[in-house]
Amino acid sequence: MKIDDSILSLCLFFTSNRFSRYMTKIAEDAFAETNLSPSYIYLLIVVYQYPGITQKKLCDKLSIAPSTSTRFINKLEKLNLVYRRSEWKETHIHLSEKGVELCEKMDECFDELHKRYASILGEEKSNELAKILYESSEIIKKEKF
Repeated sequence: MKIDDSILSLCLFFTSNRFSRYMTKIAEDAFAETNLSPSYIYLLIVVYQYPGITQKKLCDKLSIAPSTSTRFINKLEKLNLVYRRSEWKETHIHLSEKGVELCEKMDECFDELHKRYASILGEEKSNELAKILYESSEIIKKEKF
């Protein structure tokens, strides 16, 4: 197979991963003051929005594997940002007081993140791309593979 740039630019797998790497760098910069990776921040924000969320629902909302959520929650527990509470057969995740305080300070970081990528892509293109990616992810999520 002859490889040229078209195999890269026309491949959704490659281009989405390439884009993701760039966005990860931008997000890491925007959330640098928290000393947490963006993935941990998004987990905290979901728990903030859904106090007592089950680990299963958390995994679903973040599209992560249970083992990944366990690893994230373990780290956030060690940092005293979340705690688990077992109720019957389910584990519920709650923010600690320190976790709530951190989440309440996140608006500036989210504003910075949005400002950074919107200044590069433009406001309209950023919103359009986010919508297309979200809708496409939802379609793929429905497939059983």
